[in-house]
Amino acid sequence: TSVNHNLKCIKMLFKAAKQHQIIEDNPAETVDTVRNVFAQKRRPFTMDELRLTLDAADEEWKSMILFGLYTGQRLSDIAALTWSNVDLKHDLLHFTTAKTGRAMNIPIAAPLRKHLDALPAPANLREPVHPKAHATAAKVGKTTTLSNQFADILAKAGLREWVEHGRTKQGRKAARAQSELSFHCLRHTAVTLMKEAGIPDAVVMEMVGHSSHQMSQHYTHVGKEALVKAAAVLPNLLEAPLDSQKGHKNRAIISAHKNRRVKMIRKKEA
Repeated sequence: TSVNHNLKCIKMLFKAAKQHQIIEDNPAETVDTVRNVFAQKRRPFTMDELRLTLDAADEEWKSMILFGLYTGQRLSDIAALTWSNVDLKHDLLHFTTAKTGRAMNIPIAAPLRKHLDALPAPANLREPVHPKAHATAAKVGKTTTLSNQFADILAKAGLREWVEHGRTKQGRKAARAQSELSFHCLRHTAVTLMKEAGIPDAVVMEMVGHSSHQMSQHYTHVGKEALVKAAAVLPNLLEAPLDSQKGHKNRAIISAHKNRRVKMIRKKEA
């Protein structure tokens, strides 16, 4: 977490101060890291779960999901992308992460490039790639609303229960703790797929922007060719649909959950 990252920095400062005899004792030496009691166990999506999610999403959310899988980036950074961040000439995404301020240069995987080519050309490069998500994130100042929208997509796909958003803090946290899947799991999925394909840890970390106490950018340099290879191992969801039997089951699941949602709304209005 960000708290533990900051704590780690403070510990390093006090440790250095003691080593240089600026202080006699290190007050942070025995301070433990903070445990998040609401932390849920996240897991990667399966390929069928990803296809179910895509089928349940509208066009903009389909695009967001594809960006999440093929870049491994956070929801906030994907929502903030404008066409100025997209370099189609060199098949690269250039942006700075909101959470860590890290400059990223990510190869555009072939399926994502195909998706981008199919999108309408922007009038100017300052236009957001995902206008609705960009406006929502800018208005609220955080991604809570977008996270809730994605949770509803998962529910529509039959991958989690429907949740009434915004009732109480305890209710939201409890609901989040019960679900293993979220938009952030696309990041987990990208990492898992690359590692299973034999991509070295250092390359995976560079691709998704992970940082680690074990590997520092000061000592590990990852070239563009290695990143391109990492992007190439990700599966093509656009050309690998569910088989007909699973497709019928998929549509049945979505239809059933849609009908259930309508009944919930009508009951609430009554």
